[in-house]
Amino acid sequence: MSVPAAYFAVVLIWSTTPLAIKWSGEGPGFLFGALGRMSLAVVLCVALIIILRKGLPLHRQARHTYASGGIAAYGSMLCVYWAAQQLPSGVINVLFGLTPLLTAILAIPLLGERGLTPAKLAGMATSLAGLVTIFGASMELGPSAVVGIAALFVAVALHALSLVLVKRYGAELPSLTVTSGALLIAVPLFAVTWLIFDGHAPVVLPARAAASIVYLGVIGSVVGFTLYFYLIKHVSANNVALITLVTPVAALFVGAAVNDEHVGLPVWLGTALVLTGLALHQWGGQLARLIPVFARGR
Repeated sequence: MSVPAAYFAVVLIWSTTPLAIKWSGEGPGFLFGALGRMSLAVVLCVALIIILRKGLPLHRQARHTYASGGIAAYGSMLCVYWAAQQLPSGVINVLFGLTPLLTAILAIPLLGERGLTPAKLAGMATSLAGLVTIFGASMELGPSAVVGIAALFVAVALHALSLVLVKRYGAELPSLTVTSGALLIAVPLFAVTWLIFDGHAPVVLPARAAASIVYLGVIGSVVGFTLYFYLIKHVSANNVALITLVTPVAALFVGAAVNDEHVGLPVWLGTALVLTGLALHQWGGQLARLIPVFARGR
C-alpha cells in the first residue's frame, strides 16, 4: 500500500472507531461488544503470527511488555466502551487527542526524559482549558455524561501509561507480537468481567452490532494498528502526529451525520482548544524559533 493511501485509511479508521464502539454495545451490551471485538482480534493476530512465523517470546522483558500493552488493551478500552454509551461518539477522539500530552508528562519520571518546555506547557494549559470546557458542556447532558467524561480521561491516562511502559521495557519485538501478547492478556480479563457483571449471551445479535464488532476486530484492531506502525516507519513523526489533529474533528462530523448526534457549541469550542494545545505541544518550539527569524528579516 502507498503511504498516502495508508495515511488516509488510518484517519478514516480512527474517525469511525468511536461510533462503531457505540453501535457494538446496542443490544448485547458494551461488555459483550468489547469481548467480541478483542476475541476476534486475538484470533486473527495469533493466526498471523503462526502464518508469518513471528513467534511469541516469553522471556521476562517480553512478558513485561505484554503486560504493559494489556493496560491499554483492557483497562483503557474498558473505560472507553463504558463511556461510549453515555456520550456522543465524537467526544472520544477529542479526549484521546490528549494522549501525547499525558505521555510527555509520564515520560519524565518513568523514562527520565527532559522536562517540559514553555511551548509544551502552553500546549498543555490550552488543552486543559479545552477539557474543562467539554466537561462543563457535559453537565448540560446530565450526570451520566459527566461520569462518562471522567471515565474517558481515565482511559486516556491508562493508554498513555501503557505507551510509556512499553517504551520503558523496550523489548525488541515486532508490533504484531506486542499486540498479540497484550490481547492474550486482555481477552481473559474481558471474559471474567463480562461473566461477573453480565454473563448473558444475547439470544439475537442486532445486525448493526454484529457488523460493528467484526469491523472493530478486523479493521479497527488488526488493520488499523498494522497501518499505523507502517506509517511510523515511513513518515516523519510530525506528520504522523497530524492524525490526532484530524480525527477528532472528523469523528464529530461522522457522529453528527451518521448517528444524528447533537454536538453543541461548547463542545466545538473545547475541541478547538484541545487541538490548538496539541499543536502547540507538537510544534510550538519550532514556531518560537521561527519568530526571531521573521523579526530579523523585517
